[in-house]
Amino acid sequence: MQRTVSTDDWRVLRGVLPGSAVVSDPVELIAYEMDGSLGLGQPQGVILPRSTQEVAEVVRWAAARGLPVVARGAGTGLSGGAIASEGGVILSLARMKRITELDEVGRSVVVQPGVIHLTLDEFVRTRGLYYPPDPASGRACTIGGNLAENAGGPHCFKYGVTTNYITGLEVVLADGRVIRTGGRAFDYPELDLTGLLVGSEGTLGVITEAECRLMRNIPGIKTMMAIFNSVEEAGAAVSAVIARGLIPATLEMMDRGMIGIVENYAHAGLPTDAEALLIIEADGYAESLESQMTEIAQVLRQQNARELRTAQTAAERDRIWYARKSAFGAIAQISPAYLIVDGTVPRSKLAPVLAEINRICDRHRLRVGYVFHAGDGNLHPLILFDPSDAEMVHRVHEAGREVLELCVRIGGTITGEHGVGTEKRAYMPMMFNPGELRAMQEIKEVFDPQGIMNPGKILPEAEVKGQDAGVGGQDAGVRGQGSGGRSQGAANSPRSVEEAAEALRDLAAAGRPYRIRGGGTKSGLLPAPVLAKPGMATTLSTAALTGITAYAVDDLYVTARAGTTLAELQAELARDRMWTPLVSPWSAATIGGIVATNFNAPLRMRYGAIRDLVLALTAVLPDGRIIRAGRAVVKNVAGYDLAKLFIGSHAALGLITDVTFKLWPAPRARASLIAGVDTLAHGLEVGGRLLRVCLTASALLLCHGCELPGVSAPYALVYTAEGVPEDVQVELAQAQAVLEAGGLTAARRVDALAGSQVWAEWLRTALAAGMTLRVAAPPKDLARVGLPTFRRLATLPASSAPFIADLASGLVYLQSAEIAAARQAAQRLGGYAIVLSGEQATPVAAGFDPWGYAPEGLDLMAALKARWDPQALCNPNAFIV
Repeated sequence: MQRTVSTDDWRVLRGVLPGSAVVSDPVELIAYEMDGSLGLGQPQGVILPRSTQEVAEVVRWAAARGLPVVARGAGTGLSGGAIASEGGVILSLARMKRITELDEVGRSVVVQPGVIHLTLDEFVRTRGLYYPPDPASGRACTIGGNLAENAGGPHCFKYGVTTNYITGLEVVLADGRVIRTGGRAFDYPELDLTGLLVGSEGTLGVITEAECRLMRNIPGIKTMMAIFNSVEEAGAAVSAVIARGLIPATLEMMDRGMIGIVENYAHAGLPTDAEALLIIEADGYAESLESQMTEIAQVLRQQNARELRTAQTAAERDRIWYARKSAFGAIAQISPAYLIVDGTVPRSKLAPVLAEINRICDRHRLRVGYVFHAGDGNLHPLILFDPSDAEMVHRVHEAGREVLELCVRIGGTITGEHGVGTEKRAYMPMMFNPGELRAMQEIKEVFDPQGIMNPGKILPEAEVKGQDAGVGGQDAGVRGQGSGGRSQGAANSPRSVEEAAEALRDLAAAGRPYRIRGGGTKSGLLPAPVLAKPGMATTLSTAALTGITAYAVDDLYVTARAGTTLAELQAELARDRMWTPLVSPWSAATIGGIVATNFNAPLRMRYGAIRDLVLALTAVLPDGRIIRAGRAVVKNVAGYDLAKLFIGSHAALGLITDVTFKLWPAPRARASLIAGVDTLAHGLEVGGRLLRVCLTASALLLCHGCELPGVSAPYALVYTAEGVPEDVQVELAQAQAVLEAGGLTAARRVDALAGSQVWAEWLRTALAAGMTLRVAAPPKDLARVGLPTFRRLATLPASSAPFIADLASGLVYLQSAEIAAARQAAQRLGGYAIVLSGEQATPVAAGFDPWGYAPEGLDLMAALKARWDPQALCNPNAFIV
């Protein structure tokens, strides 16, 4: 039953907010009853705060009265996420529209949630920067809405979705408390609450500020339309382009029906007699565009493209994209309403899926058109209908349900970018077993015990309440078997996810703590467990969980079991000239260990961090629940992003048993420039200038004590670029010019050298020599303050103390025992300092804290740990929780 807001309640609120910030007139509220979906919800009031403090006041006011709070941006969402389906108040963030900080050197921006997406995009472009997520509603939607839904867009095939560009958030929690998660530095030693909150649709808190990562603006773009005589041929062409090792910036598709509708609206010169068309873009330096498009065109002709049209001017390109982004609006010409079904499928399955969707709609006597992101398999069938015809509305929803069942059945998801909201809430059990849904419900309860934050969205609560936390889906078949049939070896080194689940249940029943171990390269030197009960901790090894279980070149993913070494995985992928862009200092490093520790190499600047490369993973919670988080598709926003919680968790939340990675074609060219530098100050000055060049760069290092060919100076800069040969050539020429302008005229090009390998070799050697620190600061502050300060903390004489600095990521690795001073210096800059561990390094003393960091959301992290591991048996005192 909805609680009514009384006159006294409104009077209290108006006492702490400006009068214009509170809207309760029923006529004015009508505009807030809907968003871009088919849903409706009547709020009791709308509040328009201008600051985080005012948001916190509103949430405290609502919490005291048990009122639902629904955060809202521009109301363009397509899943019912911004409607007041259970009453309460709408918190419109439209007045919080400031861009509060831009860092051009470190390439980041801080924005409030009410900033219009297009405003941010245009602003950063004036400074030579680029924010890649580009939802079709970018002219109207807000950054806050993008964060809530983890928005995507056409360019996300190559560059990723919103979550890949968010490094930190300011959030108002359900009790009115304000916390920050993450920040401007990278790889904070904390559970990734930032990744959890992005895409949570306002059900865990209200985001009031976001710290966003930017790229250098892309210098050149070439756009082509490929025209086909069948949808099947167009779908096959998408897979063929990708299988060739080509990654266009976009791959969009329309079918004949939609082409006609859009052309009649936009008059962009689309071929109305075509059965399908692809919009394909290549980007990079101008020197590479012709060769990229020539190769793409060759593949398209082999796949029976009947005609190829290349935009010759920016105006022609703009017309094509105006048509594409006008598709949804154009539908109004021929139908009063439509249902957008936002499922995603593996892209190699596009043709058969489209054929089956046509059969579904024919069976229900419904008209359907297609405009969608073919490159990432994100389908957008638009099912047309008359909302005044109740029987037709029923058929539309039945067809939509069948389409989503089809998507899930072939390995896809119920929503790629529009979110679950109210619209797909009932479909969540299609994807998730009861144990997985219960895990999401437990997250909700940790963040929002009263259930006031956007209730009635995402979770089908009737489905999860009362479920046995250890039963359901994948793990139901092994419960009750006991351990009588398993050897001790299987218990300590499980050979399957089912054996792992049984082992963790047995350990929980016995109250026995355990340590999870992969290759031992990072876990072997953790502090000894501090046990609540006498006895030895069990070691649970992933050594028997090895091998590749799924590999799809056409769909650009691979799934490997956690005990597989990175070296083994890369060797297998290399047969097809593919790779997952990861590098480790240790040959024995396993997939599970790398993901659990979030151990990133410098090449993250080119390809993204581990959190950006992981599409899915399977984990076993300490109570034995098997959790499948994510799917083997680029876009998936169904439910909470559980995978983010396990990445960098140091196995504190459970055992990762397999990981699915996004694949990249192996770079066709790679080369490095190495320049000796006489002083640290000079190296930092020139390094800061080089940061502005980076586009295809995969490393920008400043090091001391590295053994590099031809370098006799005490310091050295290493700049690596990789990708297509023309782009590498152009970028290294630009970097060379910066070096020469800085007086470094003796730079040497080395084709066989990669900066991440320099980093790996240095770190492996340093860890063998003694305690090594990783010190982090926002990249903008590293050169100005951080590195000179951290450098002075080294314990060896200045002439011999080695360090290596990943300038693009703001990370410095150095040998030092001055951990307290390093932490103090880093934290002043908004960073941190941790002690790294490695197989040959000196073990840290029992009871010593290698992290020295207390995030503002630590209580939430500890509460979640307690929910999933109430006896604190899983990797005790191995991480901050």
